[in-house]
Amino acid sequence: MVDVFDQVEEELRSDRYKRLARTWLPVVGGVLLVALIAALSWWGWQSWQTAKADKGSIAYQRGLESLEASNAVGADAAFVQAAKEGNGAYKALALQQRAGLKLQANDIPGAVALLDEAARATRDPIIADAAALKAAWLVMDTANLEDITKRLEPLTDAKRPYSAFAREALAMAQLQHGKAAEAREALVVLKNALDTPQIVSQRADLAIASIDSGTAGNLAAITRAAGEAEAAARAQAAPAAPTAAPAAAARP
Repeated sequence: MVDVFDQVEEELRSDRYKRLARTWLPVVGGVLLVALIAALSWWGWQSWQTAKADKGSIAYQRGLESLEASNAVGADAAFVQAAKEGNGAYKALALQQRAGLKLQANDIPGAVALLDEAARATRDPIIADAAALKAAWLVMDTANLEDITKRLEPLTDAKRPYSAFAREALAMAQLQHGKAAEAREALVVLKNALDTPQIVSQRADLAIASIDSGTAGNLAAITRAAGEAEAAARAQAAPAAPTAAPAAAARP
């Protein structure tokens, strides 16, 4: 009699397991299939990105070599290819190089358009913010203060890589548009901030002195004086490392 009960219980367990299997096996199989597809998709995306980076690197290097050979046409063609075939980083770098060529040809609107495109091409703030900052400086003489502010304010956040440079540019824009008090206040803060690069602090000091002396209306003179200060700072630093070689990597 006990054997009969055991057999019945075993059959019930077997039926219960079968029902559980019919219910959950498709779900488990679906989850495993989704995980497999996700893993293969990630691997495929990574491989595609690597391939794009390799293509962009080759074309970008060819563009740099053309620049060294003073072949602007060849350089532009290579950078066009790098922007087309490369990943986001190489696309942004190539677009910035093309903007430089436009600037050499005195095509400022064309250069600004390429820099704006470069800023959108990558999520790397070191590259993207550099392009955005360059574009803001190029429109400084033609755009109104509102437009310049829209360009620069996102870059002034303390977590952004060129925050000090963006705050300096915004203060100079305010100064150029007659807001000397606001500009001076921003420059004082910038000068005294611990994280401000030394050269930016020196330029801020020069600008503050120009505001206080009443000569701040001549922005070109301030910019020229800042450039002279930067050149002097580099000259003073040069003897300390006379054998230092310039970096070969392309700057954003």
